[in-house]
Amino acid sequence: MRCMDANSLDSLVTPAALVDLDRVEANLKRVAAYAREHGLRWRPHTKTHKTAELTALQLRAGAIGATVATPREAEVMANVAADVLLAYPPVGAGRLARLMALPQYVKLSVALDSREVLEGLGRAADAAGRTVGVLVELDMGMRRVGVQTPEDAVTLARAVASTRGVEYRGVIFYPGHVRAPQAELGPVLHEQSSRLGGFVDALSAAGLKPGIVSGGSTPTLWRSHEVAGLTEIRPGINVLNDRNSATVGACDWSECAYFVLATVVSTAVPGQAVIDAGSKALAKEEGFAPQGGYGALLDRPEVLVRGLSEEHGLLDLSGTPWRPRVGERVRVVPNHVCASVNLHERLHVLRGGVPHATWAVAARGW
Repeated sequence: MRCMDANSLDSLVTPAALVDLDRVEANLKRVAAYAREHGLRWRPHTKTHKTAELTALQLRAGAIGATVATPREAEVMANVAADVLLAYPPVGAGRLARLMALPQYVKLSVALDSREVLEGLGRAADAAGRTVGVLVELDMGMRRVGVQTPEDAVTLARAVASTRGVEYRGVIFYPGHVRAPQAELGPVLHEQSSRLGGFVDALSAAGLKPGIVSGGSTPTLWRSHEVAGLTEIRPGINVLNDRNSATVGACDWSECAYFVLATVVSTAVPGQAVIDAGSKALAKEEGFAPQGGYGALLDRPEVLVRGLSEEHGLLDLSGTPWRPRVGERVRVVPNHVCASVNLHERLHVLRGGVPHATWAVAARGW
């Protein structure tokens, strides 16, 4: 962590990634209270922010450990977290070697959905003299990874239980396909409960009752308790939030704690302004909002980033009387915070609206 000069925000070269620490702490307090109220363990996904400092804040707020997606994230988060879950199947000798090289004090768990991954993990763990927990990945409708049937889950869990170097600890799923507004989540969560129950019942009948049932996402976060049998939640985005989260009602606009500081560089074309934050700063991801765009201004959410090229962002001024001047600075909330953070080397952290610290986005890459 590096301290920032209290007057340095004006001198920052844009585009620059900013984090409002006051909003971060309020977001953490809210999710920690929710998890306690509903008896859920909270293991946030660090792919959103990729910084050890934010993981440390999450742990102090009540998180039980860290979720990661890459060996690099595991290496960085192991500096502050003693319990790490790799929610991604580790395929290949290089990935496995790096995982086995994590400090021995790290309680490591891995999600997987195949015998091939299990066998490689077991051999690597046994050779390294460590025991790695395994969560069997379930497909709950996203159609990305995960075993398809309760019978498949039982077969794989049995294989885990009989493999040296690993320990069967439970099941994991990710409902990333669920992006409905909060008021419309009821039927979807009921279906998730029913499908999950089929998996858990089959495993329990086979003597393989999962000790951990890990699931959840930011869009479903505040109704996670409606998924029967869930023991652990892994939201990532909610620590910072983004335009997508606000669109589905998973957060209020005032709870967005991440934004990209940009400078207006042109107003020559009528009806628009051009900023110096393009796809290499915001990430060119389609959002959930029906009006489209790639982000919106924090202080003027009616002003959308309607177009992006690599170094240019086009602000649509058709819905606002505001007319910016060249040189004026704006703060953009991107559609998807995870993809934007990954494009920046550092986060400029604000406390009380003024510069407080600079944190390296140390877990970028693989």
